[in-house]
Amino acid sequence: MLEDHARIAALIDQAGEIVGRKKLQKMVYILQRTGAPFHETYHFHFYGPYSEELSVQLEELYNFGFLAEEKEKKSGTLCYRYRLTESGETFLKRYSGTLPDLTDLTEKLNRESVSFLELVSLLLYFDQLPRESAIEKVHQMRKNCREEDIQRAFVFISALNRTLTAGTAGA
Repeated sequence: MLEDHARIAALIDQAGEIVGRKKLQKMVYILQRTGAPFHETYHFHFYGPYSEELSVQLEELYNFGFLAEEKEKKSGTLCYRYRLTESGETFLKRYSGTLPDLTDLTEKLNRESVSFLELVSLLLYFDQLPRESAIEKVHQMRKNCREEDIQRAFVFISALNRTLTAGTAGA
């Protein structure tokens, strides 16, 4: 059971810091869908795929003292900044190896905007549909979505898949 918590803690550790709950949700989903060993269950929600399990795990990691959660206002919206604590680092040592080294991928995802990660996660969520149908769904959900952003998201997904297939994830 704590292995799932350890994977989330390891992801945050590899990123150094993740700003935003939605961003963290999208990062885990994207990594899971591209082959990383995350096991959280996702359902469709307001901003695309969402995992209640992941929300609970974050809360538990914070309550255990393994995560620092700083709240800040950004453009009038409350935002959460996550990083590992010293206790969290000790916890991770007990569960070393639960998450392969995804640092390059994690940093790549963490550099992207939450809006772009939301788009990527939507395309991954609809990947069982023909490409044009998936694009149509995205346009229904995100009225102002530009075609160049969608094409960039497809290229991004392809690059993530190539990286994981090449063995970067150690899976």
